[in-house]
Amino acid sequence: MARPDESPAAVIERLLNQFQKISGGSLAEILTREIPARIGETPCEIVYAEDRLRLKHYQPEKKIIKTPLLLVYALINRETMLDLEPDRSVIRRLLQGGVEIYMVDWGTPTRKDRFLTIDDHVNGYMDRLVDVVRRRHRIAKINMMGVCMGGTFAVMYSALHPEKIRNLITSVTPVQFDTDKGLLHRWMKELDVDRLVDAMGNISGDFLNMAFLMLNPARLVVEKYKNFFDHLDDISFLETFLRMEKWIFDSPDVPGETFRQYARDCYQKNLLIQNKMELEGQRVDLRRITMPVLNFYAREDHQVPPEASIPLIENIGTRDGENVSVPTGHIGIYVSSRAQEEFVPRIVRWLQAREPRKTRGE
Repeated sequence: MARPDESPAAVIERLLNQFQKISGGSLAEILTREIPARIGETPCEIVYAEDRLRLKHYQPEKKIIKTPLLLVYALINRETMLDLEPDRSVIRRLLQGGVEIYMVDWGTPTRKDRFLTIDDHVNGYMDRLVDVVRRRHRIAKINMMGVCMGGTFAVMYSALHPEKIRNLITSVTPVQFDTDKGLLHRWMKELDVDRLVDAMGNISGDFLNMAFLMLNPARLVVEKYKNFFDHLDDISFLETFLRMEKWIFDSPDVPGETFRQYARDCYQKNLLIQNKMELEGQRVDLRRITMPVLNFYAREDHQVPPEASIPLIENIGTRDGENVSVPTGHIGIYVSSRAQEEFVPRIVRWLQAREPRKTRGE
């Protein structure tokens, strides 16, 4: 990153010097060479499709944990973050640990999806997907893991349908929205969400991306692209960089009414943690979450600060609940080598310790 006392001219001079050090041809050749940047390449099959969503199924070579795991990603960005590249893939590491995986691909909303609510996603799509997995394996309960907003949905689902979930894992999941730690929570409190949704319909993925980048522009914009120029001669670095860029800027829109409800009921009214949130007349009572819960939070997260995630465990009904701190940021928990050495193995060990002797018939 640029030094505090470094002028713009000095930064440009330093970058030009960096270009001159790069071997293998001219700058034009370097910038125009083809670099593989494919993501989400772990083999899977589509076992269910409905409207815009697809259910992906990943089979491990050796199944150690018999109860399958349903992964629920956020509606914002793509689930391919969990399978960014072969050496940084949560999916592959879970498979290597013997976990059979189902993962929701929420797809891309169209104009007809703008009136879908949180209830449509939680009590509609998610409940049908859970039943698909249950029928395929002839079991009463499955394991569920939710990521970010998908984790919030998983918490809601587990409170409303505890009889279908054996173990719940949440990762960088907001549940306590009344916090001033982080710009996102402060912005959302003041957002005129009705005006935004009425004007946009579905909330643009590009619009949301720009907002997230502005949460920490020095690191997410300036430092990121400075690092790009510093590593123009490092193919491995560039492959990872381009994969991340591809994921960031392939963001689907969010159904308008879902965004309105999430912003108003969660961020502005903080109903979830108070057991006051309702989905189509059903109260979401977190005390009904009596299954084991493993809750990961990232200590350096600027989108879901620890204060927004940690309170989950003390507000649910289980006696088997645990918070796990990971020393990284919101995305680093899935892609940084250091975090992955702790994150996935911890999940596998935790699930294995809670695996029942029998899963058929229950």
